[in-house]
Amino acid sequence: MDYIIGQKPGGPKPGASGLEAAPAGADAMIVDGDQATFMQDVVDASRTMPVLVDFWATWCGPCKTLTPTLEKVVRAAGGRVKLVKIDIDKNRGLVQQLVQLGLPLQSVPTVAAFWQGQIADLFQGALPESEIKRFVETLLKMGGASMPSADLLADARAAMEQGNAQEAGELFSALLQEDPESPEAWGGLIRALIALGQEDQAHEALAQVPEKLAEHGEISGARSALALVAEGRQARDQLATLEARLAADPTDHQARYDLATALNAMDRREEAADALLAIVRGNRAWNEDAARLQLLKFFEAWGFDDAATMAARRKLSALLFS
Repeated sequence: MDYIIGQKPGGPKPGASGLEAAPAGADAMIVDGDQATFMQDVVDASRTMPVLVDFWATWCGPCKTLTPTLEKVVRAAGGRVKLVKIDIDKNRGLVQQLVQLGLPLQSVPTVAAFWQGQIADLFQGALPESEIKRFVETLLKMGGASMPSADLLADARAAMEQGNAQEAGELFSALLQEDPESPEAWGGLIRALIALGQEDQAHEALAQVPEKLAEHGEISGARSALALVAEGRQARDQLATLEARLAADPTDHQARYDLATALNAMDRREEAADALLAIVRGNRAWNEDAARLQLLKFFEAWGFDDAATMAARRKLSALLFS
């Protein structure tokens, strides 16, 4: 199956106006509150779902940045969290009451999170979107829920682990519609395309990754995995020749190095790692430390929590520090 990068079939492209379209009913979770409705909109509502209260003012510059971001994150939560916006100048009596209860409202913007009728957490100032997402995710966990994006990511990773790259690619693509700056989604999509043999589209996806994510571990790992595909394809075609060379001369480190690359391309990770470890064991300095560096590239491509990575890393440490 071909994918439109970061897009479900028929869906909007990353950055298109349709990308942030609210789920059905999401806008109902964003309301303007006042003193008369505070108990109902905030305290009572927080007994069934987390509620964010955005205390703002028309003269507050940072508020103009924060409020739209809050609304975006709440919409992305798909009805799992509510946002109530309170204009402090129009609700001075309410603000005074809340200050007497210990809520610090000396400056705006201030965002208070309510859960089970109580203030669960708060922050002040215009935080970046990534931090607001973490704040909301933490709040949702209190109620035993999670962001839809977290569910999508978990399902996508499970599909990859089960060997269903097509389904995983669709899920990672869907996640990118919700969060175009998710390094996990970009990295996962690239890996899914690699697994499907769609290298051109994987390169296209890599080129579309936002610049600020370029050095993120998920992206670096996907980039390494993509680079290893081409190397492995060339080496795999020479597999029989490489094995014959090693049978004739076990000290032929170049043949063993190329064999490791071929084995990795065939997803024989333990064997690939052992081939490189054999070079390190025999001659650590061979070809300017090429075997160790290639092994580190494998680790990055496989993922640092991969079982093959962890096993080979232990062996490498034992060699280097023995």
